[in-house]
Amino acid sequence: MAFEGFRESLARIEGRAAPFYGLAAALAMAVPLLAGAATGHAAQGAMIALGAYLVALRAPEGPYGHRARNLASAVLVVAAGATVGGHLAGHTWLAVLVVPPIVALGSMITWIGPTAALAVLLTAVRPPTHDVVYNGFLELFGGLLASLLLLAPWPARRLRPLRAALAEAADAVAEALDAVAQEIGTSDTSALDAVDITDPDLAAVARVPVWEERRRAASRAIGAARTTVGFYRAGRNREEPSRPERLIDALARVMHETVALRTLVEAAGRRPPDREWEMEARVAVAALAARVRLLARAVARPGDAPLGSMESMAVRRLARQSEKIRRAGLAGDEDLVAAALIGQVRRSIDRIAGSVDAARRIVAGGVRIGVGPPRRLPAPHPVSAWDRMGRAVRTRSPGFRQVTRVGLTVAVAMALAAALRLPHGHWMSLTVMMCLRGTYGETVTRLTQRIVGTAVGSIVAAVLLALAPNQTTATLILFGFALLGFTMRPVNFAYWALFGTPLAMMLLDFSTPSDWTAAGERIALTLAGGALAFLAVRLLWPTGHAERLPVQLGRMLTAHADLARSAAEVVEGERETLPHDRLVAAEQAAETVSETRTRLADERVPDTERISRLRSTVAAAHRVRDHLIAVGRMAREQSVDAGPIPEILDRIADRLEEAADEIEESGDLRGAPEAPTPAERLDEEFADLDDHLSSLAKRRRAEVAAGVGTDEFTPLRHALLQVSGTRYAVRALRRDTEEMIDTATRSPRAPAGR
Repeated sequence: MAFEGFRESLARIEGRAAPFYGLAAALAMAVPLLAGAATGHAAQGAMIALGAYLVALRAPEGPYGHRARNLASAVLVVAAGATVGGHLAGHTWLAVLVVPPIVALGSMITWIGPTAALAVLLTAVRPPTHDVVYNGFLELFGGLLASLLLLAPWPARRLRPLRAALAEAADAVAEALDAVAQEIGTSDTSALDAVDITDPDLAAVARVPVWEERRRAASRAIGAARTTVGFYRAGRNREEPSRPERLIDALARVMHETVALRTLVEAAGRRPPDREWEMEARVAVAALAARVRLLARAVARPGDAPLGSMESMAVRRLARQSEKIRRAGLAGDEDLVAAALIGQVRRSIDRIAGSVDAARRIVAGGVRIGVGPPRRLPAPHPVSAWDRMGRAVRTRSPGFRQVTRVGLTVAVAMALAAALRLPHGHWMSLTVMMCLRGTYGETVTRLTQRIVGTAVGSIVAAVLLALAPNQTTATLILFGFALLGFTMRPVNFAYWALFGTPLAMMLLDFSTPSDWTAAGERIALTLAGGALAFLAVRLLWPTGHAERLPVQLGRMLTAHADLARSAAEVVEGERETLPHDRLVAAEQAAETVSETRTRLADERVPDTERISRLRSTVAAAHRVRDHLIAVGRMAREQSVDAGPIPEILDRIADRLEEAADEIEESGDLRGAPEAPTPAERLDEEFADLDDHLSSLAKRRRAEVAAGVGTDEFTPLRHALLQVSGTRYAVRALRRDTEEMIDTATRSPRAPAGR
C-alpha cells in the first residue's frame, strides 16, 4: 500500500504543461547569466537571474491584466525581500528571527505568498556585500525582465483567456445536457456503477455521464467565466452588459433550465404513457448539447468553426410527439397528469433551445470586449483585513493554525542550521516551506515528490556542474533545466523538484561552482527538512477542520432554507426568479463542507464513516438546490393556483432552519429528524397537493368536454402543466432534504474515544 501511494504521488497529473511559461522563465534567467559571463560580471548576472527566478515562481494565470498586477506585486515583493535579505547576509541568528515571521505572513496574505520569504532567504545566504541596495535593484531588474517576457503575448493574445473561459463554460454546459440525454429512458445503472472499471475507454462506453459531476463542473465553469470577465472592462457603458456577459447569462439560463428538465424527465419517467417520447426527447437534448458544443468551438476559434443551424429538427419531432400524447390524455386514453409532465418536458426543451439560439446570435456577432481597466480593481480594505486576521487568531481557525505551524517549523529549521553552522542549511528551511501543508496526506505527498526529485536532481546537477567547462556551458545547461522545470511544474511537483533542484543549485552557485559534497549535503538537508515537516504535521496541534464542521453544516442548511423561501415567493408570484446571490450562497456553503470533507480524508487516520456521511450530505444538498431551481423555473411562466406548494416550501425551510440551529448549538440533533409536528404538517400538505392535482385534471377534462379547444391556453391548462411537474419536484425535495438533515446531524461529532 505504501509503495502504491508513493507511485501514485509521483504519477499524479495535477495540471497541463506550460511551454511558453517555461520558455519565458528560462530566457529571463539565461540572458542575464550569458551577459554577465561575457562581460566578466557573473555575480551581477546571477543576481538578475535570481530576481527573474523568484518572480517566475508566481506562475500567474488568468487574463493578462490580472497577470500584470500579480507580477507587479511579485516584483515589488522580490525587491523588498532582496533588500532585507542583503542586510541579513552574514547575520545568521538575526535571519532566524526575521525570516519565519515573513514566511508566516506570506502564508496568510495571498498576494505576498512565499515569494517574500524566498527572496529574503535566498539573498541572506549569499556572501555579505556592501552594495545591498544595488543588489536589490538587480533583482528588481530581473523581476521586471521576467514580467515583460511573460506578458509579451498580451497584444496578440489579450482575449485568449476570456475565450478559453467562455469555451470551457459552454463545453461544461454541453456535457451536462449530454448527461441528461443519456438518463432519459435509461434503466437503473447502480449495479454497473458499483463495478470498478479500470480501463478508461471501457468505462466511457459502459457508464453514462454522472449528472452530479457534470452539473457541478458546469456551475464552476460558469462561475470561473464570470470571474474572468470581471478582470476585463466591459465597454464604455458599464450599465449595459457586454457580449461575454450576455453569453454567460445565456449559458446560465441553459444550465438552470437543464436542471429543471432533469427533474421533469425523472417525474415523467415514473408515469410513462408512451415510451416513444423518450427517444425523441433524448435525441432532442443530445442535439442541443451538440449545438452548444459547436458554440464552444466557435468561441475558442472565431471564424474557423461552424455555428450550427438556427432550428433543430429533433426538437420539432418531440413537439409533434408530445402533442399526440396530450391529445390522447384529454381524450381519456392516457394519464392526463403524465401527459402534462411530458408537455412540461417539451416546453423546457423549447426554452433551452431558445437560450441556445440567443447564445448563437451573440457568438455570431463576435465575442468582443472593450480595452481598459477592470470593473473592480482588487483593493482590500486594511481594516477588514485586520479584522479577519484578528478573528482567525481568536477562533484558532485552520488557516491560523497552519500559518503558526509553518512559521514555527521554519524557525526550528533555521535555528538548527545556524547552531550547527551548516553551509547549505537553507535547503532544510526551503523543504519545510514548500512541503508542510494543511493536512497529513497533502504533506506526505509533497514530501515524497520533493525528496525523490531533489535526490535525483542533485545527482544530475553535480554531474553536469563537474562536466561544465565554463560559465557559458553552465548557462546553457541551466536554460535547459529552467525550460523543463517551469514547463512541467504545473503537471506534478515531483517534476519541479527534479528539474528545479539542479536549476536552483546552479543559479545560487553560478559564480562559485559546486561539487559532489554539496550535492550530498543538499540531499541530506532535504531529508532533514522533510523529517521536520513530517513531525510538525504529525505532532503539532490539530488542523481544526473537524471543530468548524458544525458551523459549516449549519450555514449550509440555513442557506438552503433561504433558497427554499425564495422558491416559495417565486411560486406565489412575489419574485420572478430565484435570487442569484442565494443560489451562489447555497452552492458555496455546500462546497465549503465538501472541502472540509476532503481535508478530513487527508488526515493520518481518516474517519471513513464521517467522510461517507459528509459525502452523502453534500450530494443531497446539491440535489436540494437542483429541485429548488426546478421549482423556480417551472413556476415562473404564469401565475396559477399552485395549491399548497408555497406552504410546503416554507415548511421545508422551517425544517432546515431548525436543524441548523440544533447543529450550531450542540453539534448534534438527537431526535429532531423524527420531530412529529413538522412531519405531520408536511404529510397533510402533500395530501392536499395530491387532491389539488386530481381536481385540476378533472376540471381540465371537463373544460375540454364543455367545448374549450385543446390548443387553447387556459388558466386550468397552465395550472395542470405547472403543478404536475412541481409535484414531483417538491416530493423529491422533501426526500433529499430529510437525507441532508439526517446525514448532516450525524456528521459533526467524532466517534467516542477519538
